[in-house]
Amino acid sequence: MKYDFIIAGSGCAGLSLLYHLLQEPALQNKSILVLDKEQKNSNDRTWCFWEKKPGPFEAIVHAKWNTLEFLSTNYKAQLDLAAYTYKMIQGIDFYEYVLKLAKEFPNVSFLKEPILSITTAKNSAIVTTEENTYTGTYVFNSTAIFNPKITEENSLLQHFKGWIIETKEPVFDPEIGRLMDFSVSQDNGTTFMYVLPTSKTTALIEYTLFSKKILAKEKYTSAIEKYIKEDLNINDYTISHEEFGVIPMSLAKFRKNPIKNVINIGTAGGFTKASTGYTFQFIQKDVAEIVKNLKAGNNINTESALKKQRYAWYDRTLIDVLMTGKLPGRQVFSMIFNKNEPEKILAFLANESKFIDDIAIMSSLPIAAFLTSGIKQLLVKN
Repeated sequence: MKYDFIIAGSGCAGLSLLYHLLQEPALQNKSILVLDKEQKNSNDRTWCFWEKKPGPFEAIVHAKWNTLEFLSTNYKAQLDLAAYTYKMIQGIDFYEYVLKLAKEFPNVSFLKEPILSITTAKNSAIVTTEENTYTGTYVFNSTAIFNPKITEENSLLQHFKGWIIETKEPVFDPEIGRLMDFSVSQDNGTTFMYVLPTSKTTALIEYTLFSKKILAKEKYTSAIEKYIKEDLNINDYTISHEEFGVIPMSLAKFRKNPIKNVINIGTAGGFTKASTGYTFQFIQKDVAEIVKNLKAGNNINTESALKKQRYAWYDRTLIDVLMTGKLPGRQVFSMIFNKNEPEKILAFLANESKFIDDIAIMSSLPIAAFLTSGIKQLLVKN
């Protein structure tokens, strides 16, 4: 059977695209097949992002903050986010929300089959699984099939361990999130803690590193335990949820259109921000653009526009600075947050900033280190 659209992978990117397709009357009755090797029925992820207005998933926002803390050894501040709101969505809430909507559409099919390959035909694309072969006018892929090779020479890894803890006594201020705390040891690379309270007795504590290799499991655990005890002064707590993740921060190029009639989405399409690892909101912007182009009959087999290439260059430059050791990450982020308005920093990190503000942010950093890395990345051919 031939489908209008095949969505390969039912994670954040795949289900976000499905949601946006089903919200568009001109496309919601197209035949859609969603393929994945597993069902999304567990709380395996927590996504955080910021936006100025209520977004498409506002109904399932688990918590939100208008004030965030930034902590380092030589700079501490509470950041008023102005027009932005920092938001958290839990994976299970997202999955159930989209899957509930999809049940209303008999034209949407889900199959639990491991994907072996994705190829192209004359006017379509073909997905081969362990059990069958499926053809679609377009295949939207979020699997790793077309990913570039990630090595220690071309990439850092953002790796993190998160606990949601619950305390008996009220110890948190749910109005204030801790975006980054760089006061922790930097022995293993750029390292910081998140603390995102969702109530006076509940918070997500996350230990995050940018480095070439992940750590032994016990090191994440000991670092979180130490932080909770010594920095948060909490001794009596229970762990209600744990999560672990690894996100590439890579100089390698993730192609949006690897072969004809195949569009990569999510991390596979380069929509994880290489310098920070933030993904959720970039996915929403990308899939909204895909749906807009599908509705209008426009070409969707396109690579990044000039503005996107500009931000990609910023990201690649920062990664090169960190990989080559020109400056430690703690120093870079401390200077950025110390010398710039929070709203403009968030706009910059969300690829929504004005060019004049980009110049101001870049001017707050040591020119020599970033100039050499910036020129180097301009000369790289992908």
